[in-house]
Amino acid sequence: MMEELDLLKKDWKKNENSFDQISEVDIYKMIHKKSSSIVKWILIISILEVLLWTGISVFYNSDDYLIKTHNEYLIEYFKYLTYFNYAVIAVFIYNFYKNYKAISTITSTKQLMKDILKTRKTVKYYVWYNLGMMAISMVIGFVLVFSVDPKMHQLMSKSNALLLMILFCVVCIAFFVGLFWLFYRLIYGILLRRLHRNYNELKKIDL
Repeated sequence: MMEELDLLKKDWKKNENSFDQISEVDIYKMIHKKSSSIVKWILIISILEVLLWTGISVFYNSDDYLIKTHNEYLIEYFKYLTYFNYAVIAVFIYNFYKNYKAISTITSTKQLMKDILKTRKTVKYYVWYNLGMMAISMVIGFVLVFSVDPKMHQLMSKSNALLLMILFCVVCIAFFVGLFWLFYRLIYGILLRRLHRNYNELKKIDL
């Protein structure tokens, strides 16, 4: 009787281990699917963002302002800046696509964890680049207005006007950069937090 009980315990332990393994596989598949979906949305949102800014630039053309103020020579410089910006954004989008393809492919738990960390890092660099480029563009825009617009020259000749305009520019830049930081934190932040949760779940499996 005791021998039969021992055999039954051994058999139960074997089955218990197999159930744990099946459970871990199922959890991995679920996390893998969710992570792939999150990275796909990051890719889609970044493409939509580029299309949005491209559409806005079509309706608002700074070339007309430069021609009106007789500063046509600056148009070429702004074109190069635009090309540079699109090239950098294209690199980020390509990396998002690579991350999506890497995560979509079934790999080991450790590799999936590495891909999640890589994706999170890429998104953070992308957000900081966009915020930095926005701040730089606004600074260039204000400097351009102050230096080429005759009306601004007249205004700056008044007492304390220059100080007030600089203060106004700083407040505007801080406001819009902060606003877009909140936007990025809301959109990409939600996705990154979900990826982080997936990463923590994978760490439990990998232990």
